[in-house]
Amino acid sequence: MSGGGRRARLTALARRGSLRTRLTLLVTVAVAVAIATCAGASYFILQDRLRGNFDQSILESLRQGDKEFLERNCTPEGTRGPFADGLATLLFADGTTCSLGHSPIVPDYQQDAQAFEPCEPVYRYGTTRDGKYVRVVTINFRPGVAVMEARPFGYIQRTMRIAGFTLVGITVLGVLGAAMAGLAISRSALRPVGDLTRAVEHIAQTEDLDTRIPVTGTDEIARLSSSFNAMTAALAGSRERQQQLVADAGHELRTPLTTLRTNIDLLLRSEQTGRSLDPGAKERLLVNVKAQFAELSTLVADLLQLARGDADHEPHVELAFHEVVTAAVERARLRGAEVTIDLTPWYVVGSATSLERAVLNLIDNAAKFSPGGQVEVRLRDGRLTVRDHGPGLPEEELPHVFERFWRSPSARGLPGSGLGLAIVAQAVAEAGGTVRLANAPGGGAIATMDLPGTLIRSSETDKSP
Repeated sequence: MSGGGRRARLTALARRGSLRTRLTLLVTVAVAVAIATCAGASYFILQDRLRGNFDQSILESLRQGDKEFLERNCTPEGTRGPFADGLATLLFADGTTCSLGHSPIVPDYQQDAQAFEPCEPVYRYGTTRDGKYVRVVTINFRPGVAVMEARPFGYIQRTMRIAGFTLVGITVLGVLGAAMAGLAISRSALRPVGDLTRAVEHIAQTEDLDTRIPVTGTDEIARLSSSFNAMTAALAGSRERQQQLVADAGHELRTPLTTLRTNIDLLLRSEQTGRSLDPGAKERLLVNVKAQFAELSTLVADLLQLARGDADHEPHVELAFHEVVTAAVERARLRGAEVTIDLTPWYVVGSATSLERAVLNLIDNAAKFSPGGQVEVRLRDGRLTVRDHGPGLPEEELPHVFERFWRSPSARGLPGSGLGLAIVAQAVAEAGGTVRLANAPGGGAIATMDLPGTLIRSSETDKSP
């Protein structure tokens, strides 16, 4: 199988296997490649050093040899002599050789001819006439004559084979060690991931959102565990709020529905028995039914407003908040409120519908408790204040005013569902602001809404030079 095919199989295995298997495999492959690269580099460096040292020893022997004696006593066939162990051979320009060794070196005329003139030594591999594989060094003797010296290269080859087998063994042991280390590392590193997986599976099976994962350290896995715990806590809180909303809604809807059913039963019984009601009583009954329907419609609308998810609101755009306040004031005046305003421009990013509803709810709430419906509305640098001149609220009740369905004991006889200020808090939070209610100096209550924004529309700022 080709290298490309093997890599493809490893890649496919890594993709199909578990995360632990893939991590172990990737660590093993990475270490194996590193060890193999180092082993290969070591082999070639060792081979180059051994060959260099071997060439240097041949060259030193050649330079220290008695070349004149070689020239006087050599024969074309070679004889025994001082150079016999070194296989020294003279090479002439006509291609003939003369040697004292018992097995002359076979010349490579194309390479060795470079030494007929003074030059750097010529290094090459060659053979003797009896077929021995040797390393040959050729140097200039005099113009037209070169002298060759050789040594058998077999023991260098044996050394390299031993080194090669050793390095291969080291590589194999390194790969096995890397595989075991990778497995140990993956088990240790992925243990929190396993805990997270088991927690997710447990939640999927039991819907138990109270499950938490122990968080240790500050690494990415710890951050993932913390994020998971925060997510389950948020989901648990959302489900709890949803259940509370359903319970509260059921409780609040029960009263108007019971009243409607009672009034309608009276009307039906009057028609079925033929005993008509007094016209005045019948009119009061119908007016009461109409009022209950209006209260029920308002309550359902408020519940839908609160129950909608954050992703269901209108897209947030830049808008003139002072114009939103003006529109809310006009609607409040149509309902009978006496509103005085003092507004300066302020531009925010949010939903015009939600913010207008929030401002209108604040004004309606203030007008409900203020004599003659007198309300003061002021907007300065992103701070909107809505003040009434009523009796105010006891300090212990102020922390609860923005809770769903909460109503002050003094206001239980007035119309309303207790959801108006909860809608205000939700709309302001979506716009990134804050809202609070406090008793105003000199009497009455004052609601304060702070929204982030600017004095000038951003599009106008972009056009300025």
